[in-house]
Amino acid sequence: MRRSLALVSAAVTSMVALAFLIPLALMVKEIARDRALADAERQAGSLAPALAITTDRTELERAVASTQAGAAGRMAIHVPAGSPAPNGDAPRKASSAGARGAGSTVGTSHARQGDLATATARGRAFSAPAPGGYVLLQPVALDQDRTAIVEVYLPRQDLARGVRAAWITLTLVAAVLVAGSVVVADRLGSRVVGSARTLARAATALGGGDLRTRIDPQGPPELREAGRAFNTMADRVEQLLAAERELIADLSHRLRTPLTAMRLNAAALGPEPAAEQTRLAVTRLEEEVDKIIRSARKPKETSRCDAAEVLRDRMAFWSALAEDQERGCELIGAEQSVAVPVPRAELSAVLDSLLGNVFRHTPEGTAFAVTLHAGAGLVGILVADAGPGISDPEAALRRGSSGGGSTGLGLDIARRMAEAIGGDVRIDRSALGGAQVQIWLPTTPKRPRRGRRP
Repeated sequence: MRRSLALVSAAVTSMVALAFLIPLALMVKEIARDRALADAERQAGSLAPALAITTDRTELERAVASTQAGAAGRMAIHVPAGSPAPNGDAPRKASSAGARGAGSTVGTSHARQGDLATATARGRAFSAPAPGGYVLLQPVALDQDRTAIVEVYLPRQDLARGVRAAWITLTLVAAVLVAGSVVVADRLGSRVVGSARTLARAATALGGGDLRTRIDPQGPPELREAGRAFNTMADRVEQLLAAERELIADLSHRLRTPLTAMRLNAAALGPEPAAEQTRLAVTRLEEEVDKIIRSARKPKETSRCDAAEVLRDRMAFWSALAEDQERGCELIGAEQSVAVPVPRAELSAVLDSLLGNVFRHTPEGTAFAVTLHAGAGLVGILVADAGPGISDPEAALRRGSSGGGSTGLGLDIARRMAEAIGGDVRIDRSALGGAQVQIWLPTTPKRPRRGRRP
């Protein structure tokens, strides 16, 4: 944007400068020419008193030499025939008597005979082209209806004296104007771009989860208005998320009463294995409700956990039920620590949902296995079983259903968790013969992917 503004400013200023410079340059040239002609006319007019007194050649030569143009050999006097000329038989410098008629010429002449005749006929000064420049011909009336012509020769360099310096000055002024406009446009562009970049950085930070991000609106009125709108939006988002957390916490608190009743009822069931399993499930449910309340009371923050430790913990929990149902279970690849950018409670909930689906939708005695695969920048959690499998995996992922009458809650929770950090969920046929749910998580959170549901 800064470069575009600078180029536009330079182009516009250049066009404006040219629109003024070209006429000014021509005017300067014309003024210089008029000044030279006026000076020549003044010098020619200074000889009129001498011609009114005498036409003596010696006196006229002295009068011509007293002028600036005459001293430079650029002035001549054309005296008509019949004028006294004591030194009339002296040689002329410019032309012979045959060339000028019966008159005489004092000084060096550059004018053509036709121009002299025209000046005599007009009776007023005029300029005419001559070799290497111009001549100014000034008629001076004498007695007996005779007219002398005073000639001043102007070389071309005199007509253009000072023009080059004036043109250079005008060009420099135009260059300074263009450069100044570019600097001003660049400063303006810097101000606009700086404000836009500040707004973009704030939007990126807000999208990354920093709900405290606000900006100080600066720049042009439009960007200041956009900055104020951004702050309003950020306040609203923060309020909505806070309200959502309060709602979740309130709902969790409401669950405590029925959970308490369930725990009391489970305590009265006796020492049977089924009763013990019920009491463990109620205790686990109370722990999860407590975790929901704690997480809802604080802002959402990115956290990490050890996937291997979580898998070992959840497999130890479900292995007791698997033993009761005579299911074979195996945990593979969870010997070493593997960090993933997912909260422990969230990963535990996903594993519990997927393993719960195995127990609900496969016959007793069906084996299952959980495998942890750690690769370069990617971690895979594979939950496989030896059940009937899922007939249409793609449809199951699109609608969030795992088939067999399931509500699809496990798949939906797993997909949301994975896509929130740039991962994904796949369903395939397992080596055990049933379904295999694959959860792939990046080791570093990435931009969330779009949901796969239409």
